[in-house]
Amino acid sequence: MAVPQLLVHDKRDNVGVVVVENLQAGDEMYCIVTEDDSNFTLRVKQDVPIGHKVALTDLKEGDTIVKYGEDIGRVIAPVATGEHVHVHNLKTKRW
Repeated sequence: MAVPQLLVHDKRDNVGVVVVENLQAGDEMYCIVTEDDSNFTLRVKQDVPIGHKVALTDLKEGDTIVKYGEDIGRVIAPVATGEHVHVHNLKTKRW
C-alpha cells in the first residue's frame, strides 16, 4: 500500500495538505480523500513544506479556498493545480 503524501479531508475541498517532508517540484503525490478513502495522484509544481496546502484545481483571484469542507479564505493571486497555497496567494476573509 502506498504512503499518502497529500490528504484531502472533504470531497468539497479544493486544497489538500502535504503530510510528508521534502516534497519537491515535479513529484507525483499519492493523495487520499479521508472522507471516503478514495485516492488519486497529482503532480506538485513547487516545493511545498509539510503542513502546507496544494491546489487541487486551478483557482482564480476571488475564489474561495475550501479545506476540511470549510471556507478558509479567498484567493488573492491565481493558483494553478498542483501549486503551493499559502499567504502569498490566500487571505482570510475575516479582515
